[in-house]
Amino acid sequence: MKTLMIAVALAAGLMPAAGASPALQLPGPTGHHPVGTREVHLVDRDRTDPWTGQPRELMVSLSYPAARDGRRVMQFPPEIAAFYDRQAGARDGSFSGILTHSRTGARPLPGRGPVILYSPGGNQSRFLGTTLVEDLVSRGYVVVSVDHTPTGPVRFPDRYEPPKSGVDGGEAVRERVRDIGFVLDELAAFPSLDLSRVGMLGHSMGGFAAAETMVTDARVDAGVNLDGSMPPSAGQAAVRGVTRPFMLMGGGLSRGVPHNHAHSDDWGSFWAASTGWKRDVYLPEAEHMSFTDAQVLLPQLDGDHTSAIGTVGPRESLAAQRMYVAAFFDLHLRGKPTTVFDRAAHPDVRIVP
Repeated sequence: MKTLMIAVALAAGLMPAAGASPALQLPGPTGHHPVGTREVHLVDRDRTDPWTGQPRELMVSLSYPAARDGRRVMQFPPEIAAFYDRQAGARDGSFSGILTHSRTGARPLPGRGPVILYSPGGNQSRFLGTTLVEDLVSRGYVVVSVDHTPTGPVRFPDRYEPPKSGVDGGEAVRERVRDIGFVLDELAAFPSLDLSRVGMLGHSMGGFAAAETMVTDARVDAGVNLDGSMPPSAGQAAVRGVTRPFMLMGGGLSRGVPHNHAHSDDWGSFWAASTGWKRDVYLPEAEHMSFTDAQVLLPQLDGDHTSAIGTVGPRESLAAQRMYVAAFFDLHLRGKPTTVFDRAAHPDVRIVP
């Protein structure tokens, strides 16, 4: 089962050997543009957070094609690095000091690029999607990564909020949809963004939220769900489907069957109800955390991590994801033709008809 809270799978894959002190590294993006980034703290004073009773607050990262200046930033703030250490049962500091390929203070390149929104999985940080986000930015997209309390660890300017347990999944997804709508409202203040071309990408609960957002918000033109279940009890997407382009990308097994629309009931229902362009890209040897930076970080640690990221090669898995996600958005946000969806263009991929 592709659960919304995957701490157990993550922990199973991250146990290092005693005394190990690996220097974890992220692969660089493959596009031509350097990557700039800035953090933005947003407050929705017209909406009450159902878990705090206060105005809803969000932390987002705005990642953009940039000049090659500025300072490279760490992947995780200290509290979130420590969160992943604890989740993993890993040595203190294992997730500290990981350098990204994004630079703070970098000058944006001129021009108006399409915008992609990124929503992480349940119990996860937006920063765990860094490799895929940076790659899209290096290809000319602006990516806005959104953290959602209380279903993920979030560092605000004045405090740290860990994820809460026992949160109702349906309520969490509904609030994510509202979060995305508010972020789109706020992005209108940035004239350099082309909000006539907007995509959304998410992992797990974030992928579910991408589909749910497209059900109700016409501003999102195309969406991708990376291995996220879409139970009808928690949302509308599985029953109503979407009318605009959407890609499902899953891996491994869900409830003992391949996680694609031909075998998983929720994806099958979504597929049947969706009337727009659609594709289902399946990585049979992947697993749930393959669609995050865990795919490239876990193999740098000792221990058996196949329950988290499967047996697919890390480089091969990442290359396939980058290829298909970029091709999808290039096709539907830029009108750039591609043949990769006609038949599998990567040995680890199956196109599910």
